Amino acid sequence: QEPLVESGGGLVQSGGSLRLSCAVSRILFRAPAIMWFRQVPGKEREFVGGMSWRDDTTRLGNSVKGRFAISRDNAKRTLFLQMNGLRPEDTAVYYCNQRPVDDDWTRVDLGTWGQGTQVTVSS
Repeated sequence: QEPLVESGGGLVQSGGSLRLSCAVSRILFRAPAIMWFRQVPGKEREFVGGMSWRDDTTRLGNSVKGRFAISRDNAKRTLFLQMNGLRPEDTAVYYCNQRPVDDDWTRVDLGTWGQGTQVTVSS
C-alpha cells in the first residue's frame, strides 16, 4: 500500500472550490510533516503548504495564502487542502509529500511522494 494517496482533483471553473485529500497509510518518520506541492509541465514543483503531524503547525506558500487552507482528520489519518477562489494559474498536478518536520518544507528533493491528483481550473 502506498504511504500517501491523493484524491479530490477535478475540473472546476475559475472562482470555484475543491478539497483535496491525502490519505496517510504509513507514518515514515518519527516526527513527520505532510506537505502539498503542485507542478505544471515544464516547471519545477512548487510548495503549496504543509502541516506538522506533531503539533498541527501549518504553513502556506505565498501564492495561495488567503485562498487555501490545510486541515486534517486524525482518526482517518487524512490531510486536506481546501482550495477556494481558484484561478486558472492554480491548474497543476497536486502532490502529497511526507518528510521529517525539521527538514526544509519547501525543497522538492526531500521526502516521499504520492502519485498526484490533477486540478484543472477553467477560465
